[in-house]
Amino acid sequence: MGLLRALKPGGLKSAGSIRHKGKRLSDILAAHALFIRGREGGERADLSGAKLTHADLAKANLAYANLRGVNLEGASLRDAKLGSADLADANLRKADLRRADLTETTFDGADLTEAQLGGAELFRATLRNAILRRADFGATNLRAADVQGADFDGANMQTTILRETNLDGVDLSGVDLSTAILPRGYKAGAATKAE
Repeated sequence: MGLLRALKPGGLKSAGSIRHKGKRLSDILAAHALFIRGREGGERADLSGAKLTHADLAKANLAYANLRGVNLEGASLRDAKLGSADLADANLRKADLRRADLTETTFDGADLTEAQLGGAELFRATLRNAILRRADFGATNLRAADVQGADFDGANMQTTILRETNLDGVDLSGVDLSTAILPRGYKAGAATKAE
């Protein structure tokens, strides 16, 4: 396949042009879709450690997939379904996760520096010790998420939902929380960016 046919608009690579452990990513996704539906021939996607930089995975269904340590830097996961997926220690720098379903997804130790997460669903997600520097969480639901030890330096938290999220010990200094929906009784004054 020619290089131009493998690249999609924006420099993204199609799933058919990427291989992992000798298999085409498109075939792995097809088998995973059967797994999700409980159909014969289905197999849970194991993409742990895969190099998927700049992959076009928009609208992909990777719920319950093993993505530990995967490199998704600059990838598009816009509108993807990643509920209950394991993305611990993954590289998601500058990835597009806008409007993705990340319900109960594990991001422990993951690097989401400058990732776009606007409108994403992170209900009960685990982001322990994740790097979230300059990530865009505008209109993102982080309700009841585990964010202990996460680095939010410079993150955009406009209209972010943090209700029922334990923020005790989380450093949100320098982050503008003026429009965020915070847990009851949370004192944002010390953690809100000075105007």
